[in-house]
Amino acid sequence: MMQNTFMTYLGAFIVGGIICAIGQILIDKTKLTSARILVLFVTTGAVLGGLGIYEKIVQIGGAGATVPLTGFGYNLVKGTMKEINQHGLLGAFTGGVKAAAAGITAAVFFGYLASVAFTPKAKR
Repeated sequence: MMQNTFMTYLGAFIVGGIICAIGQILIDKTKLTSARILVLFVTTGAVLGGLGIYEKIVQIGGAGATVPLTGFGYNLVKGTMKEINQHGLLGAFTGGVKAAAAGITAAVFFGYLASVAFTPKAKR
């Protein structure tokens, strides 16, 4: 049992670390803006999820693969594909939002709390 837990943590640490290292390399070595890197990560997760590749990464990395932005894109595609199988074409419009509703709600709520607690300033 202890070794299984250790391997779960290790997989999450390695996969999450690789995703973060890729992001840091993109920040340091390219002229991409943070917003473009974020969109790139979500899109990459969606494409890899649609191809069935990201599912294997999630099996290895667990939360190390589902928590970063690539996991958000994967979650959108996974929810959309599930809803299409259940409800047809209408599922293409509702599936992604249903699957990601909790994450979107948390991001809006905690973003609001942070804006109330701190004084946001424009970057100069």
